[in-house]
Amino acid sequence: MMRRHDQSPTPTTGPLHLRPAYLGLAFLGGALGTAIRYGLTLAFPGSGQAMGAILAINLVGAFCLGYLLEALGRRGDDVGTRRTVRVLVGTGVLGGFTTYSTLATNVVELLGSGRIWTGIGYALLTVVVGVVASGAGILVAARTTTPVRNDERTAA
Repeated sequence: MMRRHDQSPTPTTGPLHLRPAYLGLAFLGGALGTAIRYGLTLAFPGSGQAMGAILAINLVGAFCLGYLLEALGRRGDDVGTRRTVRVLVGTGVLGGFTTYSTLATNVVELLGSGRIWTGIGYALLTVVVGVVASGAGILVAARTTTPVRNDERTAA
């Protein structure tokens, strides 16, 4: 089915990932999250890009993302301020803070150096414990965030 010209998306309609304002929020948050991660690597010299530091960063990020999304979901629909916070903090800050590309690089380096089981174990540990950390964040948010009534859910 063809879309009529007058029904084309505008900067305030259409898919969220195509809206300039939300792209800007994600970019800004991503820059902040990346700066925080980089700052941590400077604060702990010698462990900067080491597997332990990256594992800790990814697990903290998974926990925080689970908490954030559950808390926002309990407060209402993904509109207004909640959507802005989700894109800025969830997609942006936590997306920039976590670094699964470095995880992948570390795994490839381990595999390439012949440490096959260490590489596989590191990858599995990160993913499995990341799921557990995210679940823990969801549980903590579920216990500490008061859900709003249905008639309050759409308010920002």
